[in-house]
Amino acid sequence: FQDAMEFPRFTFNPKEGIDNPALVLTDDPEPDQSLMPRLCQLKRLEGQSFGFYLRMDQSSQGFEVRHVEQWSPAEHSGLRDGDRVLEVNEQYVDNMDFYRMVRKIQSCGLHLFLLVLRREQYEQAVSIGVDLQTLAKASKGERWSRPRLCHISRHPEHGLGMTIISVEGQKGQYIVSRVTDGPAEKAGVCTGDRLIWINGVMVSTLTQSTLSRTVKKSGDSVMVLVIDSESVCCYVRRKMPILPVMAECCSLPHTAKTMHLVKGCDGYGFLLRQEKLAGTQRIVHVLREVDVGSPAEGAGMEDGDLLLAVNGEPVESMEHEDIVKKIRRSGDKVILTSISIPGRDFYRELGISPLLFHDECTLQDDRQQTVSHCTENQNVTTLRNGCLTYPTMYVQDREENTSGFHSDCVLDQSGTLTKQV
Repeated sequence: FQDAMEFPRFTFNPKEGIDNPALVLTDDPEPDQSLMPRLCQLKRLEGQSFGFYLRMDQSSQGFEVRHVEQWSPAEHSGLRDGDRVLEVNEQYVDNMDFYRMVRKIQSCGLHLFLLVLRREQYEQAVSIGVDLQTLAKASKGERWSRPRLCHISRHPEHGLGMTIISVEGQKGQYIVSRVTDGPAEKAGVCTGDRLIWINGVMVSTLTQSTLSRTVKKSGDSVMVLVIDSESVCCYVRRKMPILPVMAECCSLPHTAKTMHLVKGCDGYGFLLRQEKLAGTQRIVHVLREVDVGSPAEGAGMEDGDLLLAVNGEPVESMEHEDIVKKIRRSGDKVILTSISIPGRDFYRELGISPLLFHDECTLQDDRQQTVSHCTENQNVTTLRNGCLTYPTMYVQDREENTSGFHSDCVLDQSGTLTKQV
């Protein structure tokens, strides 16, 4: 069968021209090598920004990099002012909504991979009708595909339904062989896949015996990052690490929950508290004392859940007061994203954000918001009785033409949106 699929060999003689009957010429032009995009790999520290602004011109709908900060991860990666972004973490974004694009960058954690063109290259490609998505794919190679993040639940009789095999002569390299209809196959693992990562650990750092012990001690489930063998070569050629941030998600045991709240006559009906997790020094923002019959309870809020985002914007690293401001600016409607403490611990152990694969929420833009009198109650914020209790604040704010997603996104008179990331 393999032989039947082979094409006849031919040689090209420049004096005679192309004489291969199997070759069909089309009008589609070959990609211009001068337009090939470049890959920028950004890595930041915890609490550090990537060091650039993202700008979208409403007329062109393209994403432009502006104001790259000196000594920042962005500058170190080779990102330059004026670059146009085609892909974020291996996903094409040139036709993506601006706020969704911003949230995608904000939720990616410490690693960010941007595929970009210089401004003049982008404008040239658009002017001659080049398909930018095809151009982005061409930079990876024909046999490229994204890695897959798979959660495998152990079967009482059949186990994980896969065997991990060491690649002969290649230290720290492993492939997977799956059982038909087993747990691994159902989770999205394929026979011949390269195993890259298991339960938050890169397998290239593990010996065969250590890897076996890791699997045995994993309990009822394991989380693996796998990729087909041909795609590995594409990443090696591009000198690009294979990480969960660029993966397709096949199955997850814990997911973040999005709640759409509309303020009632007694407010939203819950407390927002800043607490320290028991046994750690980590500060978290906890949803507490959900009133029976309140909008919060109706939206599915549960006491003890951790707040991850307000109107789609991550807030875990924010101060309590800043989170309250965002909720207040949302007026009588707000979208909150939360997760259980076990769920947050699960993602923390894996080293990825619980928002990474979470479906983005949307809000209507151009709201006008009015905030009434708020009183002091240290770091406990009450969202009931039509008022937010906020430390040392007495404010009546009104914002014109601001986005429901990000009040700190700037919309100038030319119709251009700008956001620091």
